[in-house]
Amino acid sequence: MLAREYFERDLTINSSGHLEIGGCDVVELAKAFGTPLYVLDEAKIRANCRAYHEALKGVYPNYELVYAGKAFLTQAMCGLVYQEGFGLDVVSGGELYTALRAGFPAENINFHGNNKSRAELVMALKNGVGRIMVDNLMELETLIQLAMETKTQPRVVFRLKPGVTAHTHTYTQTGQEDSKFGMGLNDGVALKAVKIALASPQIKLLGFHCHIGSQIFEVEPFKAAIDVLTAFMAEARTQTGFVAEVLDLGGGIGIAHNKQEKPRALLEIVSKIGRYARERLTALQYPLPLLVLEPGRSIVGSAGTTIYTVGNIKRIPGVRTYLAVDGGMTDNPRVALYQAVYEGALANKMNEPLTEVVTVTGKCCESGDMLIWDLPLATPEPGDLLAVFDTGAYNYSMASNYNRLPRPAVVLVAEGEAELIVRRETYEQLIQNDLIPERLKVKSEVEPIAK
Repeated sequence: MLAREYFERDLTINSSGHLEIGGCDVVELAKAFGTPLYVLDEAKIRANCRAYHEALKGVYPNYELVYAGKAFLTQAMCGLVYQEGFGLDVVSGGELYTALRAGFPAENINFHGNNKSRAELVMALKNGVGRIMVDNLMELETLIQLAMETKTQPRVVFRLKPGVTAHTHTYTQTGQEDSKFGMGLNDGVALKAVKIALASPQIKLLGFHCHIGSQIFEVEPFKAAIDVLTAFMAEARTQTGFVAEVLDLGGGIGIAHNKQEKPRALLEIVSKIGRYARERLTALQYPLPLLVLEPGRSIVGSAGTTIYTVGNIKRIPGVRTYLAVDGGMTDNPRVALYQAVYEGALANKMNEPLTEVVTVTGKCCESGDMLIWDLPLATPEPGDLLAVFDTGAYNYSMASNYNRLPRPAVVLVAEGEAELIVRRETYEQLIQNDLIPERLKVKSEVEPIAK
């Protein structure tokens, strides 16, 4: 059996038996850019963006799509999603700075986060960010004060806790009552915030937002969140007269990282969310607000593949075969964090039968630095190239320099062309912020280091 048959994937394999992504031979990409290497398929990203538009335009025409930058954010990615008619969701000053340096229109940016600093809020205010997603009462009070100081009037959306527990990993559930994110409904905090905002001329309240979690495969959790939020919107209208202009349901739609995960088709789940939101609002006789969705993983996750070079292979008879690669938890921490399950294949041996089962391990000094357990592969040898699929989301963005490993390069591939969008880090960059007090210098002068 071959890799594409076993994993039931639509993989492109060229006449040399090599994996191709975006018309580019992965073996040639590794030669040109080195490994580990993140490869992003531009056509797939654009197709995912367009699927969202297609799903919503017929069922809820008054919509807006906002890309969740935390999934993967570079200046090139900012330009790509802007071309596809998306706004941008940022959650830190660093993400906001990246977007602004890329020339992304500030008015199309949503600024999220449960603990924005005063400096970050001032940065958002001075640059005219389109919406500030307020997480809690203390942030609301701070924002009102900063708006007075900066003589601005921010447009705000309140993040609410709908009390919905999505069936996903505990660490990626965010909409339940016991959450660090958002304002409570049952305890009266959200309604109190609405009254404060309406009484303050410093801010303009637009509406409400929730995000119930990540890697969600079903429509039902979103429907439950819509039920709760629309009921609160109706209550707030009754209590205060406020009619929301924005209903933001966040993101969270999952992708299949492996053949055991079987999410619904993107078009199906998104259109059902839009249709149900319209039905509920209509039933409440509520003027249809702008419906906002904030996809991240479902835009970029399936478009990413990480390429590694195989190093040492350790066979323990009757126990396990360990196959070590030149990356690991530094470029993909999701396995250690969430027990994520990935699939992969030897990119230079795609037409060879699967003859061994190996466990792929990284090179970090951690027993938990595992990438894939029990992976069927063609007979592996040092120097082979391992392609790990569906690594476009939360891999580069969560990468670290643990063990002082440089972070990988990122290439964008399309129609047989590969463009570098993130350079590989160098050893010099790893130490560029290090300072050595005179009393700790081992030598007054350090000689050039042989590489």
